[in-house]
Amino acid sequence: MIERDSNVSNPALENIRGKIEKSARLADRKTSDIALIAVSKTRSSDEIRPLLDAGHHVFGENRVQEASEKWPALKADYPDIELHMIGQLQSNKAAEAVALFDYIHSVDRLSLIKALAKEMDRQERRLPCFLQVNIGEEPQKGGCDIKAVPQLLEQARDAGIEVAGLMAVPPDGTNAMPYFALLAKLARDNGLDGLSMGMSGDFEKAIKLGATHIRVGTALFGERAPQAA
Repeated sequence: MIERDSNVSNPALENIRGKIEKSARLADRKTSDIALIAVSKTRSSDEIRPLLDAGHHVFGENRVQEASEKWPALKADYPDIELHMIGQLQSNKAAEAVALFDYIHSVDRLSLIKALAKEMDRQERRLPCFLQVNIGEEPQKGGCDIKAVPQLLEQARDAGIEVAGLMAVPPDGTNAMPYFALLAKLARDNGLDGLSMGMSGDFEKAIKLGATHIRVGTALFGERAPQAA
């Protein structure tokens, strides 16, 4: 286990924390009610460690295979890591996901609910989950239909899965505020408190409308290097 130096600073992390604090204050909310998920997809362990050394321990990944290649070693060095699965999840990856992650944000269909519930029972490990909603009704995106939320929620609970809240990604290039407001209303209507919404470009707006989990990547790690041809 690596000992952390509480004096290690990370300017990008401090900047985001400052914006979270300001947004929470303006919304008359507590910063402690807002979890910052550092989105580390495609980032190497060397890129991740500076955030860990600065005391941040909540991360999000999009792909099970990528996460399984880098996080077991990091978790061995930093045991208090909290890992969130924020990308689309195939049912046949449920066993690996339950073993590795602490939260799953992309539950959007009954077959996945059944696969996760089976693995949680088998591994004796319970993971809180978010139901992903296709808030912009985009055919290319994952997530359940807006009208299907109550049924999916009932199916998840019947399977013994703890539903922490709702997750959504608004359409690119649009004003995210109406979509955040709609997701917040859906959560209220269904008696859910958790709202996983807001990314690098719009998390302040999401906080204003009640986000409890924001997913920030580029603003913490910088732009990704261009892929080789």
